[in-house]
Amino acid sequence: MKIAIVGTGYVGIVTGTCFAEIGINVTCIDTNAEKIENLRKGIIPIYENGLEEMVLRNSKAGRLNFTTSLESIINDVEVIFSAVGTPPDEDGSADLSYVLEVARTIGQHMNKYILLVTKSTVPVGTAMKVKQTIQSELDKRNIQLEFDVASNPEFLKEGNAINDFMSPDRVVVGIESERAKELMSKLYKPFFLNNFRVIFMDIPSAEMTKYAANSMLATRISFMNDIANLCELVGADVNMVRNGIGSDSRIGRKFLYPGIGYGGSCFPKDVKALIKTAEQNGYSMLVLKAVGEVNELQKSILCNKLSDYFNGDLRNKIIGIWGLSFKPETDDMREAPSLVIIEKLVAAGCKIRVYDPVAMEEAKRRIGNVIYYANDMYDAVLDTDALLLLTEWKEFRLPSWAVVRKAMKQPAIFDGRNIYEKKEMEKQGFYYSRIGK
Repeated sequence: MKIAIVGTGYVGIVTGTCFAEIGINVTCIDTNAEKIENLRKGIIPIYENGLEEMVLRNSKAGRLNFTTSLESIINDVEVIFSAVGTPPDEDGSADLSYVLEVARTIGQHMNKYILLVTKSTVPVGTAMKVKQTIQSELDKRNIQLEFDVASNPEFLKEGNAINDFMSPDRVVVGIESERAKELMSKLYKPFFLNNFRVIFMDIPSAEMTKYAANSMLATRISFMNDIANLCELVGADVNMVRNGIGSDSRIGRKFLYPGIGYGGSCFPKDVKALIKTAEQNGYSMLVLKAVGEVNELQKSILCNKLSDYFNGDLRNKIIGIWGLSFKPETDDMREAPSLVIIEKLVAAGCKIRVYDPVAMEEAKRRIGNVIYYANDMYDAVLDTDALLLLTEWKEFRLPSWAVVRKAMKQPAIFDGRNIYEKKEMEKQGFYYSRIGK
């Protein structure tokens, strides 16, 4: 079976590589010639554990190929996945220009049946626009060809994407024909040999499912951050509260961890897009608007704690930071709380020393030379007045506190992810502050 993946961003490269891993012949397409040439050499544009080895293995086996020309392979494949970007416009709506350009190209060059599957996160109704775009191009050519469109939203977690794709808890597929259903069943059957968990539905419902899922998870995070802030005011411990409510089977424990706000490429963008979709249909998503507001406020919570600790004067304070990516196991800094925190601290007159296991180059690209990029986690705390823990990388969980204590000018730790124990930190001689207590 031959398929194509258009777009070699996070979703596209993971999807294409994982399909190749099960024996499908995959061609990945991108208009960025430099990126394609690098991929041919095995140079991956993102950090995802295990991905580089998988790309190299399947490229060597001839199952994974890369090109800049969609036109050249359109009529050699049965299924084309569209995994191009849908960046937010200024009003929060999703920019569909890349999605529709893929559809336009297919309509201009197809000479046989094609199933075009939208993998990108797109608003409800996009599949109809894609279908109309393809048909419009066929009409211009004055030819009649059968084709189908489908929606197959991704639910990959950055840092665990390969495992999520290879062993999914479910696959959501929106289709409108039996032919499309048969093709998608054939594609995904190898992932569910013992238990076929592909959920077929109509296309608008599949498009909505992606936004609803991400918005629900974002809501849980903002809810717990709101509860954490109230816990601090009333003397409760949010970790105990989290354990108490998480043990309720109706609620569960996942995504109930308080912190410094969510970031990344999905939650912020998708919450805004769903709010905008509602507005376009005459409805106001009141809960989601509050979710976004809480999240933006939460990104400043450590700065506020730090300011209180230093009695409102942060000028010339040297602040160490552990973790820059929005979550562990990725170098992704899109909408990362670290960007907001660093900007605020620099504006307040602080000198910043940072360290992240994989996101240092991305940080240099985004932040520039206004901060110091440390060689390791201990270099990041040298002569500092305080340490902020922003990303819960494993190597930060059990450092040599004696070395940290000796390196710091003032032994103060502000834990934005609640990974340390207060008693232990105080025993080691640190002032310790966390979220929700």
